[in-house]
Amino acid sequence: MLTEKHFQEQLEELRAKKGFISDMDGVIYHGNKILPGVREFVAWLYREKKEFLFLTNASERTPLELKQKLARMGLDVDANHFYTSAMATAKFLAQQAPGCSVYVLGGAGLLNELHDVGITMNDVNPDYVVVGETTAYNYMMLTKAMQLVEAGAKLIATNSDITGPGEFGKVPACKALVAPIELTTGRTAYFVGKPNPLIMRTGLKLLGVHSAEAAMIGDNMDTDIIAGIETGLTSVLVLSGVSTREGIKNYAYQPDLILNGVGDIVMQ
Repeated sequence: MLTEKHFQEQLEELRAKKGFISDMDGVIYHGNKILPGVREFVAWLYREKKEFLFLTNASERTPLELKQKLARMGLDVDANHFYTSAMATAKFLAQQAPGCSVYVLGGAGLLNELHDVGITMNDVNPDYVVVGETTAYNYMMLTKAMQLVEAGAKLIATNSDITGPGEFGKVPACKALVAPIELTTGRTAYFVGKPNPLIMRTGLKLLGVHSAEAAMIGDNMDTDIIAGIETGLTSVLVLSGVSTREGIKNYAYQPDLILNGVGDIVMQ
């Protein structure tokens, strides 16, 4: 049982970190609603001159769009503080197969990132089928993706989240969208986003801090918390998203700290 004294000591250790990597959905906002304590947390990051990065598995928006989304909620955060699974996927493909072609089931954010690194769209004989999160998902697109994978295209997905938090409850996420392609083709997708160490190492490089000097804040045990643990960051689970205290008891791993929300970091 964690005593109040021990909890406060852990909070002080967390506040002393030089860098913070934070998830967005379920941590910063739900849908279009900012969560309690977020304004105070972001103000504290700037005031204390912390290095910070919003590292999101959501692939449908660009950093500029994420900046604008937060601005509509009253938060002013520079675009260079965002890194998405779409950016990580584009970087991975550009390194693995420069100049390759892809068939995409995904939003504008993913399409833009792929275009920016010189990857072209191809719905006839692509090198890869790339699946991200999108609301424009239909049977014809699914059938096309399945047939292209069966014909030899490699299957890539931006992230392994099954569900995500929406404004009115859980919504299907990337792994739920790629699952029918895996089931119908017998192929397994390669997931680039959290908890893949590739995206976490990139995040630390962007922060310019060592893993021991950084914390990972998230609401999802299967992506955020395991990513932090496996990369050597202090892992902080917030209960403002998809996880509950009861729900995490059966996991073989546990976060270093559990908070109601990011506001607890500065308001306790």
